[in-house]
Amino acid sequence: MTREAVTAARRVVVKVGSSSLTTAAGGIDPGRLRTMVDVLAAVRRRGTEVVLVSSGAIAAGLAPLGLRRRPRGLPSQQAAASVGQGLLVHRYTEELARHGLTTGQVLLTVDDVTRRSHYRNAYQTFAKLLELGVLPIVNENDTVATSEIRFGDNDRLAALVAHLVHADLLVLLSDVDGLYDGDPARPDTVLLPEVGADDDLAWAHLGTAGSAGVGTGGMRTKVDAARIAGGAGIPVVLTSAGQAGPALAGDPVGTLFHPTGKRRPTRLLWLAHATEPLGLLRLDAGAVRALVDRGASLLAAGVTGVEGSFVAGDPVDLTGPDGVVVARGLVNFDAEEIPALIGRSTHELARDLGTAYEREVVHRDDLVLL
Repeated sequence: MTREAVTAARRVVVKVGSSSLTTAAGGIDPGRLRTMVDVLAAVRRRGTEVVLVSSGAIAAGLAPLGLRRRPRGLPSQQAAASVGQGLLVHRYTEELARHGLTTGQVLLTVDDVTRRSHYRNAYQTFAKLLELGVLPIVNENDTVATSEIRFGDNDRLAALVAHLVHADLLVLLSDVDGLYDGDPARPDTVLLPEVGADDDLAWAHLGTAGSAGVGTGGMRTKVDAARIAGGAGIPVVLTSAGQAGPALAGDPVGTLFHPTGKRRPTRLLWLAHATEPLGLLRLDAGAVRALVDRGASLLAAGVTGVEGSFVAGDPVDLTGPDGVVVARGLVNFDAEEIPALIGRSTHELARDLGTAYEREVVHRDDLVLL
């Protein structure tokens, strides 16, 4: 019996991990990449649009740089990504051309999809590429991303891209064939064919998957990605790269995660799952109630304290009097400006500091409850 959530999908995001594309020595395996492209081309021939989130840039750069394994330092990783990204996309371009398909490279940073001025452009770029029949290949822009502003792993990036491009399905491919109820190395464990909206996964095996030495993800990152996508109304299939063909044909392989929520504003999903706060604002109880119960903006009158170093437009956490984080938002003032605003009404600020200060500290359109 085929999975309707798969066969009905008209736009699919496919994520493939480093371990599914590389040799034991760490370089790109041409045979594996060719097989993956053949599967994606078959999906395209059925009339389904495909966006590929592909790991492997750092792994592809190891051999040319004489590195035996993935480096730990960020500058070395970025150097490997700089060398490997071009090699990886070149391979994909050649293989897709065998099927008459054109590819386009899309490198994303967190800023591209959380700042108001950037995220609409990101969506429009994807929309135009797909309209033109291009198969976009997405990766994080590793060469410029810092440890403070990273998606963290391509599983999470894929989930967020699936929402950004309004995908009907996310398929996560790696070196494991699904989610198990225990350690897959033990003979008594069972593969979970489906995960429902109300299933508690606390008991499932979320330890680190294989891919040691070339990848960054494990089973936990994949389940987290499935939760992000599922919470935004997108079904997810998790399986091994070797099962990519059957999985994308709707065969009951791997694990299908059913949606748990409805689509939400794209930028708020990214704000909740793709940003690291650069500071925090402490709020009084009244401000917390206004945010949580009434969906209000945060005004200076409800702020009791500030921590961190940030500028206007940066993400900050909002905490209640008990220190519990209740929301995250994009702040409208620099950290050094906040102390002069604390506890004061908007009218006071406009009178004493000028009309430029007659605005919310965090607007409700730039705020997501956690």
